Amino acid sequence: MSLQIRKTVLQIETTLVEGGKAAATPLKLFSACAIVKNPWAGRGFVADLKPEIHAAAPVLGELLTKMIIDAVGSGDAVEAYGKSAVVGLDGEIEHASALIHTLRFGNHYRHAVGAKSYLAFCNTRGPANAPIMIPLMDKNDEGRRSHYLTIQTSVPDAPAADEIVVALGASVGGRPHHRIGDRYQDLKDLGQDVSNPAGV
Repeated sequence: MSLQIRKTVLQIETTLVEGGKAAATPLKLFSACAIVKNPWAGRGFVADLKPEIHAAAPVLGELLTKMIIDAVGSGDAVEAYGKSAVVGLDGEIEHASALIHTLRFGNHYRHAVGAKSYLAFCNTRGPANAPIMIPLMDKNDEGRRSHYLTIQTSVPDAPAADEIVVALGASVGGRPHHRIGDRYQDLKDLGQDVSNPAGV
């Protein structure tokens, strides 16, 4: 199986003012997308997705990671990260999930940015110009709420019905003027443990 990449899209968003107040440090959000032919489209129900996952996921992980790191400048500079996939209307949600929910995809990014947290994710189905939502969290601290962010973007002509948009996202900085504290203060106030935040 040969991975067919139709095009890539790189977006950089810089927030200078939030809530009418200038940001002390501008927030930068980066997204890198690859639009690929869905390797399972038109084949009916495919029980074993593994051959295509093994062939495509490492290529996409390496490509998108390089796009992000080249745009940001270094892996160390990335503070929050996430991933997303949108499958076209002829595909299954499982097809979108297959290309991003594998260490063969995500570990390229984790290693490049020195991350410990899991990659926040979104996987959906939609037509061309569907919203691509990339949730982010701090790469090393899952309780750091200042870095709970979501990149929202789209590609006007993708995904086609037989395509998948695969994306990585990154932030340099957290939300400007963040002031809702973090999970650890909540846990302390509620007398709960980090490993069992609901106390069940």
